[in-house]
Amino acid sequence: MACAKVISDFEVLSAGDSGRRRDWTDEEKIRIVEESLLGHRQGSATARRLGISRSLLTRWRAEYRAGRLCRLGPAFTAVTVTPSAVWEAPPPVAAPTPAATIEIVLRNGRRLTVPASIDPKMLARLLPVVDGR
Repeated sequence: MACAKVISDFEVLSAGDSGRRRDWTDEEKIRIVEESLLGHRQGSATARRLGISRSLLTRWRAEYRAGRLCRLGPAFTAVTVTPSAVWEAPPPVAAPTPAATIEIVLRNGRRLTVPASIDPKMLARLLPVVDGR
């Protein structure tokens, strides 16, 4: 072991190195996808030529088919408000009858049946006691 020497190859990356990740706009993605759909087996060739993975191109193709890639950005649409389109409040909800009950299954397996008209503050104080927390 007289000449045992450990040599390790390593590379120091500076903060300015951003790696291979690139941001593609929707316009560029659409152009690339449409180009890859032109002929037979163009997907692999297109991906190789642009230096992107085939799986990324496959994902873009799926987004393109599903309509999630679009050329248009935000747009404005004309809206007309007519006087007859007046919002009306919904009718008030009738109070529950005293016979109505609510069954609550707690985490510890216990079941608690309370009247539907119970005060929510009282129920909030009761649940931790019954649940054992």
